[in-house]
Amino acid sequence: MLMKNISKYKVDKGILIPMILFAIISVVTIYSAQSLLGADMQNLALKQVVWYILGFGIAYFIMFIGNDFIYRNIWILYGIGVLSLLGLFFFGTSINEAKCWYTLPWNLGTIQPSEFMKIILIMTLGSMIQKFHENFDHPSVMEEFRFLVKVGIVVGIPSILTFLQPDTGVVLIYLLITVVMLFISGIRYRWFAFLFGIAALAVAVILGIYFINQDLFVKIFGTSFFLRVDRLLDWSSGSGYQLENGISAIGSGGLFGNGFNQTPVYFPEPQTDFIFAVFGSNFGFIGSLALISLLIFFNVKLIMIALKNNSNINKYVIGGIVGMLIYQQFQNIGMTIGLMPITGITLPFISYGGSSLLSYMIMVGIIFNISNETLRYTN
Repeated sequence: MLMKNISKYKVDKGILIPMILFAIISVVTIYSAQSLLGADMQNLALKQVVWYILGFGIAYFIMFIGNDFIYRNIWILYGIGVLSLLGLFFFGTSINEAKCWYTLPWNLGTIQPSEFMKIILIMTLGSMIQKFHENFDHPSVMEEFRFLVKVGIVVGIPSILTFLQPDTGVVLIYLLITVVMLFISGIRYRWFAFLFGIAALAVAVILGIYFINQDLFVKIFGTSFFLRVDRLLDWSSGSGYQLENGISAIGSGGLFGNGFNQTPVYFPEPQTDFIFAVFGSNFGFIGSLALISLLIFFNVKLIMIALKNNSNINKYVIGGIVGMLIYQQFQNIGMTIGLMPITGITLPFISYGGSSLLSYMIMVGIIFNISNETLRYTN
């Protein structure tokens, strides 16, 4: 193996250029979305610029400390992540009946710990899978079972704490990350049939209680979760004010769009959940297709980095990241055009949000490190 003389701080242009384009698209679209928001929310685009500047600084800091430092301290980070989720029940701020945020001092806004928990979980699972394969070259069924129990505990703790906030959208992301990383880890595929069977049974029980006795459903799961299920059923029937108006906004854009800052139809959450509707209204079918193409290019680039890298743990980590991004992209765009239920999942790198953007930029720093490792070593 030959080591190339490449600096650890070298930035992969195939990642950097899409990130710059994402930043421009995000700020422009959020600025346009402000026309649908109240007077107290007319500085979101400027805030997003600040979050992006801070985010690029964090990505560089991750490059400085290196991924090995994160792996060595991953259980400390996992503990901090779990404690931050637990602390929400005592010190969290409630917004829209969900206690998912801490309020920052000096009017700096809020921070959502579950967003950072996603990347912590990816790194934790990557480390666990790597150690498992180092200990067992050819694991037996029982050894895999014990490993899956450990994974279930590690994923289950933040999932339960996040579900109780409640934030079912992020819980779904936790579970999808887990399934993707286990799938590429090489464990026996029969386990996935077992896991999907349990998931299907849980969904059947939840919906059964909902349709049989809604009062009992509220007592068990709470009003907020009841409203989320109710909204899901609204989607399945093709109804709902937010969905109908979001689709109308996209349709109004036609082929080339209404133009920048021109969104003629009002709908809630244009800066976050339904930002794709704003973009589609402004830039039309052609612009939307260009954005989707950029997202696909970014995903494929990450997959290529993983395939060229010699480290299995890096493959696991990028697999979790790509799985998370594709799911969020498909879910967010899909719910905007009525193909998926409305879950409150934002569009990565585009939607407004300090916590989500900073967590993605931590992820970008990790990707830069893996990419540089790939560039430095060739067979």
